[in-house]
Amino acid sequence: MDAKLILQLTGIALGLLYLWLEYRAHIGLWLVGLVMPVVHGVLYYKAGLYADCAMNGYYVLAGLYGLIVWRRAPKSRQGGRIAPTPGVLWVQLLVVGLAVQAAIYVLLTTFTNSTVPFWDSLTTALSVVAMWMLSRKYLEQWLVWLAVDVLTVGLYLYKEIPFTAGLYALYSVLAVGGYLRWRRLMHVPPSKG
Repeated sequence: MDAKLILQLTGIALGLLYLWLEYRAHIGLWLVGLVMPVVHGVLYYKAGLYADCAMNGYYVLAGLYGLIVWRRAPKSRQGGRIAPTPGVLWVQLLVVGLAVQAAIYVLLTTFTNSTVPFWDSLTTALSVVAMWMLSRKYLEQWLVWLAVDVLTVGLYLYKEIPFTAGLYALYSVLAVGGYLRWRRLMHVPPSKG
């Protein structure tokens, strides 16, 4: 087996475990999220997806941040429970996402030989936003991930990493299920004790 295939298969296994834990709103997702970016980072570098590769460094840092936030958060509505994204925050997230995409696009077109700088920077910027929303347990993070997943399927098929594209196709389906589950969990009162 070649290295690219091994990386894809390992990434798929870790990705499925991560998504299952995220679906369950289980803190263990952050631990898997510390290992998975290393595997995907190497794969994306080999495929010439430089922004996606660099994004995995962010995922490691975001994983540490998310782990700390989830461990310290009380289980109240304001401190750690699943909640809808506040309306005022959407404009801020849009501005941050556009700024991140523009910065990454400039870096890719200036310093790399990327053949897909727009799409690579777009999926990366959306992932930055979605990961932060996940760390805050905002329900709609699933919808942002859904957009990332759908775009990524096409991008990865184009870059000839079909197994990882298949993983993102599955992520797309599971993002819908995750959104529905988290919406139900959002209305469940916290357990006492």
